[in-house]
This record gives sequence, C-alpha cells and structure tokens, in this order.
Amino acid sequence: MSAAPRRRLLAVSAAAVTVLTSAAPALAAPVLPALVQAPMITTGTAPHLAGQPADARNSTSSNWSGYAATGARFTSVSASWVQPSASCTGTDTWSSFWIGLDGDGSNSVEQTGSEVDCSSGSPQYYAWYEMYPAYPVNFSNTVRPGDHFTSTVSTNGSGTFTLQLSDTTQGWTRAVNKTLRNAALASAEVIAEAPSSSSGPLPLTNFGKVSFSNATANGQPIGSYSPDNITMAAGSTTKATTSGLSGGNAFSVTWKHT
Repeated sequence: MSAAPRRRLLAVSAAAVTVLTSAAPALAAPVLPALVQAPMITTGTAPHLAGQPADARNSTSSNWSGYAATGARFTSVSASWVQPSASCTGTDTWSSFWIGLDGDGSNSVEQTGSEVDCSSGSPQYYAWYEMYPAYPVNFSNTVRPGDHFTSTVSTNGSGTFTLQLSDTTQGWTRAVNKTLRNAALASAEVIAEAPSSSSGPLPLTNFGKVSFSNATANGQPIGSYSPDNITMAAGSTTKATTSGLSGGNAFSVTWKHT
C-alpha cells in the first residue's frame, strides 16, 4: 500500500499512566502508519446465526467483529483474552483486540487492548489505550504471542475514566486515568478490529483465532444484555466471524480474509 502518515503519539504525563507491577524491559513502540481503533462502521444486518439465542442480534461491520451490548447505561466492561500470533506475508496488515465503552452508535470510544500488525513481513506486537477521537497511545511494555491479558474500562459516570490493562504473562499492568465529559455510555464492547486510517479500515492481519473470556458489562455477563454478534465483512467478503457465547461470557473471533 502507499505510504501513510506516521502514527501521531500523544504526550502522556507520568501521573496519567501508572505501572502497578514490575514490568518487563521497555521496548520502543513500532513506527507504523497512522491508525485508530474507530467506532463501529455498520454495513448491514447479518442473518441469524445457528446456535445463537433467538433474541440475539446479529450484524455486519467493516471494522469490528465480536460482541457489543446496548440498551442500558454502561459504566464498566471487563474481559480476558490470549494474544494471538500473526501469519505475515509481504502485505502490511493490522489487527487489534480490545474492550471498551461506547462506539456502537456514538462518536467516542474509551478503550484499551493489544495489537499485532504485519510490517514488511514481520509481526509487531504491542499494547495501547485510546480515547477516540484522540489518537491511540502505545504502551512501551513487551507483548508476545500467547500472552494472557485481563482488562477493565470503568467510569464514575461523571466523565472520569480508568482504563486498566494487565499482561499477566509478562507481569505488567498499566492504569490510565482520563477525563471525557461527553461520553454517551451507551454501549460496552469486546472486539477484534481492523484498525482504520483516514481512508477507512485497513487490511486485517491473519491472527488465526482470538479467544475472549470473562466478558462482563456493568459486572454482569455480557450475554445478559442480548448483545450484538458482529461479523466483520467488506462487501461480499467475510473478514472475521464471531462464535456464539459460552456461559454468557466467552467466545472467539476467527480470521477469514485480509
């Protein structure tokens, strides 16, 4: 693909990001084209999926695959996942795995997660947080395939957010405190995403499968809210599929196409 603008990193004060446990040696964040984890771009309504409850909602999106809960005021979302590995070719590709509030029908997203991108045939693993529409901020801590992540995004409901991400395999935790006064608090998500540039969703990294567990919203299994099961697709091409929920809080997303 043609050269894109470099990622713009936001300055973060020491007070804003706190290392809660001993961390692995810091690695420089990769320099990659500018991208964001953007609100869901809805492309249509998918048919009912076999094995899904009759009241489950199903839709397609060009950049999201996973579950999004709506229909309540959401002040927290949590989940765990295992960082998948990338199968890289000569094509530059991107993929992110995150939890967050808002973004399904709103223009703000408060989220944190991990990433694997393919740059010139090599996988790049890292973690980040984002208060969209501001650009993402990368953490410098080590991320490797197979790492176990746990995360919680929460708010006091009056504009103060805490975004916490732990890599329990590498032994580090990051907690970010941010303020956003106009957050809708209208959705809670656990998502695999094709990040976007200014021209739209980017090619999706072949991550194989990512498994999420302990997915909750407002402290309840995310399945309690009859969440939207989202398939990632571009036109007639399915890019990633989402499994049914197990126990109301566990599922997987499987890569299908770049």
